[in-house]
Amino acid sequence: MIAGSHVQPEARERAGPARAVALAVVLLAGCSMPRSPKAAPTGEGPGGRSQTLGLTPRQELAVGRQSYAKVLEELQGKLLPPDGPETKRCRRVMMRLAEAAEIEPLQREINLRVWGYRFEWEVRVAREQQINAFCLPAGKMIVFTGILGITGDDDDFLATVLSHEMGHALAHHGSERVARQKSGESPLEALRYDRFQELEADHIGIFLMAFARFDPEEAVRFWDKMRRVAAGKRQPPERLSSHPPHEKRIEAMYEWAPKARAAKRAFDQGRVAPPAKGDRRAARFEEGDS
Repeated sequence: MIAGSHVQPEARERAGPARAVALAVVLLAGCSMPRSPKAAPTGEGPGGRSQTLGLTPRQELAVGRQSYAKVLEELQGKLLPPDGPETKRCRRVMMRLAEAAEIEPLQREINLRVWGYRFEWEVRVAREQQINAFCLPAGKMIVFTGILGITGDDDDFLATVLSHEMGHALAHHGSERVARQKSGESPLEALRYDRFQELEADHIGIFLMAFARFDPEEAVRFWDKMRRVAAGKRQPPERLSSHPPHEKRIEAMYEWAPKARAAKRAFDQGRVAPPAKGDRRAARFEEGDS
């Protein structure tokens, strides 16, 4: 979820249009991979980290569909026409990113757990002043007009927003949150993991942008703009926020963007190492370590 002013999940639930959809609030999803608080290089999660999921692929798809239907119902009267210019533009950018997400060597490079999962990429735009967007499990997205005011006509900026949200879905962050809620973790630990997931979605998004032929370095400019928009507004301490500081995101993207470009260049030139037998994680681009 993009949160330009570090709005906490509880505040979003009270103030946002989807406040009545309790399960959707839990699952809002709004690559070296950032280090996981419980990193394990041979795990099944993005970057090879350990990842416990709370939903099966079938359950994740069902939850995404049901939650999306409820959100659309609650947003009645605020949804822009599906054939309107804003929605069509979001859909066009989203589908370019979705095509990149299907590139098998990229899936192996990031270690995305996509086998057996179905993604139904869909996006609607709602007239809301919130500078935000979110993605539900299996790829159902809502974009608020508030954030379109920040992206303007720049497709690279819009791709930054949408690829981040798609990163949440591809990494099954909603399903992971379900499992974490059952683990009895403390509120501070939950917030720390939320911040980690945000950086992970940023990282996946940067690589999706490069492979979809968007400029990943524009993500740095977008988040610098978000930083300036938030300047002067009261922000919670980092440890009490569900999102990392803008400065930390900008620094990370500045490091990742050249690596994403290098990985795309290696892919275009056919310099992709094959996976080791029986190990999807072993595939690596010969130039640009993700």
